[in-house]
Amino acid sequence: MRIAVASNGKKGLEDTVSNVFGRAKTFTIIDVEDDQVKEVKVIENPGVRYQYGCGPIAVKTLVDLGVDAVIASEFGPSVSSILEQHGVKRHRSRSGIRVEEALKEFLTSSKN
Repeated sequence: MRIAVASNGKKGLEDTVSNVFGRAKTFTIIDVEDDQVKEVKVIENPGVRYQYGCGPIAVKTLVDLGVDAVIASEFGPSVSSILEQHGVKRHRSRSGIRVEEALKEFLTSSKN
């Protein structure tokens, strides 16, 4: 499973969850297999360069990367709709917590 977390910087699992999705500075992309982290990479969010439409641009980028789930503190209605159309799961997390903690919460909740 490939999971993207809206994040504040380039520290990977040690980074924090952004308080926004579409204007998050980065996305931490985590490949997980059998609840074990296999790979972590950080990409800059191309949507932040645009005045309007940053959320859909971010979604397209993540879908093109093959993301199965997205973790963020907030999802706007258009972003939620586009993610749903592509079969991408959404998980709300608290902003400011470590990416690693948000990932653990998501993995635990997806088992239930």
